[in-house]
Amino acid sequence: MTTTPTSAATKSAASPPRSVLRSTAFLRLWTGTTASGLATWALPFVLGLAVLHHDLGAAGLGLVLAARTAGFLVAVAIGGVLADRHSRRTVVLWSALAAAVAAPLLAAGLGRSLVLMTAAAALAGAGQGACRPAFQALTAETVAPEHRQQANAAMTMAVRSSTLTGPALTALLAAFLDIGTLLLGIGLLWLVAALVPGKGTTGITVANQAGAEPGPRAGFRAEFLEGIREARRHPWFLAGLAALVAVIALGYSATSVALPLISRDRYDTEWVLAAAMTAYTVGALGGALVIARCRPRSQGWAAFAGLAAYGVAPLSLMLPVHPLVVVAAYAVAGIGIELFNVPWFTATQREVAPDKLARVSSLDFLVSYGLAPVGLALIAPAIDAFGFTPVLAVCAAACFLVPAAAALVPTARHFARTAPATTD
Repeated sequence: MTTTPTSAATKSAASPPRSVLRSTAFLRLWTGTTASGLATWALPFVLGLAVLHHDLGAAGLGLVLAARTAGFLVAVAIGGVLADRHSRRTVVLWSALAAAVAAPLLAAGLGRSLVLMTAAAALAGAGQGACRPAFQALTAETVAPEHRQQANAAMTMAVRSSTLTGPALTALLAAFLDIGTLLLGIGLLWLVAALVPGKGTTGITVANQAGAEPGPRAGFRAEFLEGIREARRHPWFLAGLAALVAVIALGYSATSVALPLISRDRYDTEWVLAAAMTAYTVGALGGALVIARCRPRSQGWAAFAGLAAYGVAPLSLMLPVHPLVVVAAYAVAGIGIELFNVPWFTATQREVAPDKLARVSSLDFLVSYGLAPVGLALIAPAIDAFGFTPVLAVCAAACFLVPAAAALVPTARHFARTAPATTD
């Protein structure tokens, strides 16, 4: 494992607060990350409202969201390299400002120019994609290692809370504000993400890596490949990516397509759809709260078990069970996903070489987000061809078996190249 020694000056400084929530630097970072998460979630929801208000057609919505996804996928790889080349704070600033600029452009094009809206959506996606790996790396610079799991849990709790309360709040605002004003509000959230976070404070920065010597930098492609080589140094990371692909591209995609249809056709009510999605978010909040304080002795195995728990969601949709069973299954899936996510992010920040952290994080987002649309595109035709039960059975099996196989990979038990000393 590549580590960066803490300087004597840093050691002699004031001891870190007992809780990361008492750190002003973290609270600034948390505010910026939360604002970006709110803005990311809000855009497709507000655009969906635009369709309901007849300001945007269904085909136009699909084109705009596709452009946003394309912008994200291109920029997340570029942003990872830039955040390892330059100040992570600077990358967050300019990428969030780009997303902020996109908001008034979307408002200007609404109902007038689909071309302008498509270009603005690509810019918004690019800003979102570039800031993601930079925020991950900036967390490692801002938060001391012993507090990172708590910090990552606090961030995911904020995002899950906004997902839970955001639809109702946005719908309420839409009763008083037009769609263009709501889009401008998204731009203001991106301004908060750009301007509020501070610089890293732990001394682990790209500019001061131990032993680093100034010299000519390699090209963009070479540096991106260097990030891939760093990821390959960590078998647990590659195993985790494979498990994520299985759960997202198969399990999550299958349930996203099947749940609305089963809620309508089997239970003859939309209540099951709403209750299951709410239970998933509430479960995720509970999982983040638990993992903020819990330190399993074999954190990798515990995390993969949590990820495998998503399999109960497609399994519950396979069987003619009471709707409360479906709701409970989604709550379990939500708990499990955060029991994986928080240790996963924390281990990446701990184990990956600090000067390559943004690039490795960008691979995580690139694979996770990049393959999700592929799964969504394939699941619906598969259900039409084979029916719900076989498709959901295959997806549930993949959710259970692939994380279990990933847990057998060397270094997967602890999400580390060497077993950590027991200090908790």
